[in-house]
Amino acid sequence: MASFADAFGSIVTNVERVIQGKIEVVQLALLCLLAEGHLLVEDVPGVGKTSLAKALAATIKCSFGRVQFTPDLLPSDVVGVNVYNRESSEFEYRPGPIFANIVLGDEINRASPKTQSALLEAMAEKQVTVDGTTYRLDSPFMVIATQNPIEHEGTYPLPESQLDRFLMRISVGYPARDAELEMLDTHGDHDALDDITAVISVSDLHTMIANTKTVHLAPSLKGYLVEVADATRRHPRLTVGMSPRASLNLQRAARTRAAAAGRNYVVPDDIKALAEPVLAHRLIVTPEAQLAGMRSADVIAEVLRTVPVPSARAR
Repeated sequence: MASFADAFGSIVTNVERVIQGKIEVVQLALLCLLAEGHLLVEDVPGVGKTSLAKALAATIKCSFGRVQFTPDLLPSDVVGVNVYNRESSEFEYRPGPIFANIVLGDEINRASPKTQSALLEAMAEKQVTVDGTTYRLDSPFMVIATQNPIEHEGTYPLPESQLDRFLMRISVGYPARDAELEMLDTHGDHDALDDITAVISVSDLHTMIANTKTVHLAPSLKGYLVEVADATRRHPRLTVGMSPRASLNLQRAARTRAAAAGRNYVVPDDIKALAEPVLAHRLIVTPEAQLAGMRSADVIAEVLRTVPVPSARAR
């Protein structure tokens, strides 16, 4: 795991050349990729959501696809379409931008629900079906979707079933003063993405992903995960609690975080640190709690305080 942690640090450092002062955001994005999940970045325009996706793809030397979601976008614009070839008198499949290792879905909530649903099969099963024929997607495969939480005019909110497909939801936020000053220096006369070179290959990334699956999760911590899930399902301020997919995703993310720290075993802090980005977008707060100003992140914090953590001897 020491070599895993070194490679993880090298990737984060390289991406930070573009996204200054946001090491936690970069780490979460990379954890999401290594856990074979998808990422939803929700923030105002201009804070680096697109740059984060591009820098991550350039650092790993993998293919990158981008879809700018608009109200008139069609599903075929995402997954591809069959085109008639007059020379061969046959239909030929022309893949869409979804056929890439890292796919950026920019402003995903501006597309119609029909177009949004074109991503569901790809995100859940890593395949695309067009006119009855199924095409496998390359591995690794990650969708990084962005949306603006402020401007809702002309948007289509993502349904809960699609939100549940995202392993994490994060926000970039505004940079600190020193980081923004550094950004003015490095980005002022050219695009910092031009300076990014790959520090890891796709085959090396496959090895890292395989290593995360060997990280030990003690039975007591598995029980802790189940107890946290049960607490959200019985919480009076939630109408929808953790799904079984959420439990599995939190387990995968915790194993990846442990490996990034150079450990081959999970500790409770791994679970607690990732609870909010993994769970907050999956939980639905009751209308009464919303009127009181409570968010799903507040409920998660309350649950983590009340559910007993297994003792070190039990682990």
